[in-house]
Amino acid sequence: MLQKIYGSVQDTPETRYSPAICMGAREAVISGHPDHNHVSTSYAERQNLTMRMSMRRFTRLTNGFSKKLENHEHALALYFMYYNFCRIHQTLRVTPAMEAGISDHVWDLDEIIGLLEPDGM
Repeated sequence: MLQKIYGSVQDTPETRYSPAICMGAREAVISGHPDHNHVSTSYAERQNLTMRMSMRRFTRLTNGFSKKLENHEHALALYFMYYNFCRIHQTLRVTPAMEAGISDHVWDLDEIIGLLEPDGM
């Protein structure tokens, strides 16, 4: 795992909205035998960007936040169901669920709604 350490040189009102500066990085093996030439944060950063672009509660410096943890958990569950079962990914040309062999078709939102328990609606 590559963990980047970010910080700011000075904490003044003028630099409040400025991006943080990378102060260093730590490398640690969590499990397995990773190829150190291919250790990268690109996949995690891409996922973070996709989430921020798809859900307002993850955009930066906004008031679109979850007021309750339960609402936040439900929003994440819906996002990941849509992301993995409904959204065709450009590089895969299918959904991740189809690529993994979990599903044989692209789901529509009605199928996700059908998974909800009647008393939870």
